[in-house]
Amino acid sequence: MTTMKKVDVARVQEALDARKNKPVYIHLETTHGAYASHMNEGFFNTGAFIRNAKVTYTTGTITPDFPHRVGLKTTNGWVYAQGITHWKINERNELLLAGIDGEGKLAVALQVSERPFQE
Repeated sequence: MTTMKKVDVARVQEALDARKNKPVYIHLETTHGAYASHMNEGFFNTGAFIRNAKVTYTTGTITPDFPHRVGLKTTNGWVYAQGITHWKINERNELLLAGIDGEGKLAVALQVSERPFQE
């Protein structure tokens, strides 16, 4: 099992291109505190989660600026994640993209797979 590495824009772009124009499953998650340890009762915790949504994208792009934005252009609109800092391709050939904050906590995840993600 490989660990996530800092984004290499060219390699992530290659991985996005390899998955375009075919049905894929996406996992998109954002969090603002769900994985954080805090004791502030006034802390406003936000997040979003979608798993195994089937889409076909015609264009996949990653911005060169850090932290990166990754966008998937579908026939009906866009899916994007802002704040991507790390990536890897796992043993199931799934493209895993993550935004890790300065404390090492997950802030955003976008994953793309040709098969449904395991539960």
